[in-house]
Amino acid sequence: MPRLRPLTLPLAALCAAVALLVSGCVAPAPAPVGTGPSGVHPLGSGFLGGVATPTPEATIEPERGSWAGVEPPAGYSVVLLSAGDDRATSTLVSGVTRWAQQRGVTITAVTARGDDEVEDRLLRAIEGSPDLVIGAGPDVVDVFSLTTAQHLHQQFLIVGAELPEPTANVTSVIWAGASFRGTGISVDGDIDPAAVTERRASDAISAGVASVLHGLTGIVLHLR
Repeated sequence: MPRLRPLTLPLAALCAAVALLVSGCVAPAPAPVGTGPSGVHPLGSGFLGGVATPTPEATIEPERGSWAGVEPPAGYSVVLLSAGDDRATSTLVSGVTRWAQQRGVTITAVTARGDDEVEDRLLRAIEGSPDLVIGAGPDVVDVFSLTTAQHLHQQFLIVGAELPEPTANVTSVIWAGASFRGTGISVDGDIDPAAVTERRASDAISAGVASVLHGLTGIVLHLR
C-alpha cells in the first residue's frame, strides 16, 4: 500500500484556508497615524518627531521636509485672515498667498484692525464654509481663542502663533520668535519680528496644511 505524502501549503494559502474558522490568522495592518483625503501624498516618517500618536494639544517637532509632496486636493478653498500691517504679518500673508497661487487653491484674503473687526471677519469666513480658515500672526490669537471652540465643524490653522488651549479643530505652526499664545499669557521672546522670514512662512503653511489634510489637528507644530 503506497504511503500518503504529507500535505504542504504555503503559509499564505494556509491562512486563507482557515480564515473562516480561526479569527486572527492574519495580523491586521497598523492603522495610519493621520488620515487624509484619497490621493493625498503620505507624510514623511519624521513628521511626528518620534511621537506615535499625538495627544490633544500636544506639541510635535516635525523634521524639515517631512511634509514634502503633501498637496491640497483640487477645489481646495481657504480664507486668510490677518490683522495689522507690520513686516512680520505681511511676510506671513505673502507666504500663504504665494502657496495658494502656486497650487491653484482658492484663497480669500481679508484684513482687520482691532479685535472687533477680527471677530466680524472671522465669523463671515466661517459662514462661507471654506475647507480651512487661516489666521496669520499674533494679532488674531485672542479672538480665535474665543471663537474657534464655538465652531467645531470648521477647521482652522494659525501660522506664526498659537492658542493657549486649542480645540480639536485648531492647528498651529510656531517657531522660536513666533510663538505668541495670547494677551497676558505670552512672555518675552515669544515675538521676534526678525524670526518671521519668507522661508519660515513657506514652511509653516506647507507643514500646517499637510497636518490638517492628514487629520492631525488640535496640535501645535514647532518648527526647528
